[in-house]
Amino acid sequence: MVVKQRILTFLIVLATLSIGWTQSAHAQTKFSFIRDTEIEITIRKLSTPIFQQAGLNPSSVNLYIVNNPALNAFVSGGQNIYLFTGLLMRVENVGQLVGVIAHETGHISGGHLIKSKDAQRNAQTQAIIGALLGGAAAIGGRGDVGAAIGQGAAQIAGRGLLGFSRTQEAAADQSAVRYMDGAGYSAKGLTEFLNILGAQDLVSPERRDAYAQTHPLSQDRIDFLENQVRQAQNFGRDVTPEMTQEFERSRAKLEAYLFTPSRTLRKYPLTDTSVTARYARAIATFRRPDIDSAVQQMDQLIEASPNDPYFQELKGQMLFESGRIQDALNPLKRASELLPNAPLIRVLLAQVQLALTEPGATDPALAAAAIENLRAALAVERGHAFAWRQLGIAYGRNNQMGLSSWALAEEALLRNQLTNASGLAERAKRTLSRGSPEWLRAEDIIVAAREQRSNR
Repeated sequence: MVVKQRILTFLIVLATLSIGWTQSAHAQTKFSFIRDTEIEITIRKLSTPIFQQAGLNPSSVNLYIVNNPALNAFVSGGQNIYLFTGLLMRVENVGQLVGVIAHETGHISGGHLIKSKDAQRNAQTQAIIGALLGGAAAIGGRGDVGAAIGQGAAQIAGRGLLGFSRTQEAAADQSAVRYMDGAGYSAKGLTEFLNILGAQDLVSPERRDAYAQTHPLSQDRIDFLENQVRQAQNFGRDVTPEMTQEFERSRAKLEAYLFTPSRTLRKYPLTDTSVTARYARAIATFRRPDIDSAVQQMDQLIEASPNDPYFQELKGQMLFESGRIQDALNPLKRASELLPNAPLIRVLLAQVQLALTEPGATDPALAAAAIENLRAALAVERGHAFAWRQLGIAYGRNNQMGLSSWALAEEALLRNQLTNASGLAERAKRTLSRGSPEWLRAEDIIVAAREQRSNR
């Protein structure tokens, strides 16, 4: 999604990858990564029991959403799982998504990345993560920013990002069944997903789903897996209605952002009075754009669920995007109170607060509040380059120029702007108290930038 448009709570970051699971060996394809608090928390909630059953620290496993319509998911560069929007759209129920996550977790816990002939290449995908976090300038939903942040995008050479052997696939299947059963999920979701792929062995390579290309599929594999699943303790157990509702709501939100408003309104007509449908229609209405009607729809949702942080966040985002900055402040403050450890909400709130501290704006004292929110966000997600930039601006508005230079040096280092990072860190050191945490960090930035330049 590189065209100019409102992206609301989404953070879209572009990265140019030469991955080639459906392209030729040296083809380059632009991908974007989607960030959204609600969708991320929903998928994390589904995944955490799986990671625990696999003996992994859930906080050490990174989940990324790739904005691409291909039916695909893969693991790479360590404990990193990439889920494509095409996968999220195509699974028929939440159990199938859990099955895919459990299978990919089986590859991580089985050490298949290390054993793979592509292991060295997979290590390069850390550059994808760098592009994702370091290019976070689009936070806050400015559509004109989203199209401009492809700078520093990673390029990865190779014919296939990951091609597992049939033995590794069987091992990951068995692990997935064990993890899902132990977590209280029915593992039939995994077999249902594999059946969606169909008899991919009979389809020409160029027409196979991307997931089938990197995860060899056969009817024998499906039959063997179905036999295992039927013997699992929780075979007949469904995902809770609450988790199903959360997933369907997140998926409707994703559809409302990625599809045209008319398509969303056709799928969720006025006759559908469910919360999920009303939520999707509000987003589609705003994207038309019809801000007054969209905010009215959000107010109705908030009236019924005043403690839903995502409704408050979306209303605030709509108002901010429409230039009604003062009106955006309270709903975003409420969203942050309800979800204090959500960095994306904190950063968005800080953006609003900083907008209200501009010359001639309402309340210059809000700069201090913005600093508090940005530091809280960075305590959770230190690699958020855009948050560092906003923190530098906030310190500048608060006349703390040494801290401003330090924060901007952090941003420059994340964006691989090494000369700028060194210069800003040197400037920070001249103003900060010698030996303070920020002074020491500025010294670290200078050393890190020097080392990275020497390694080029």
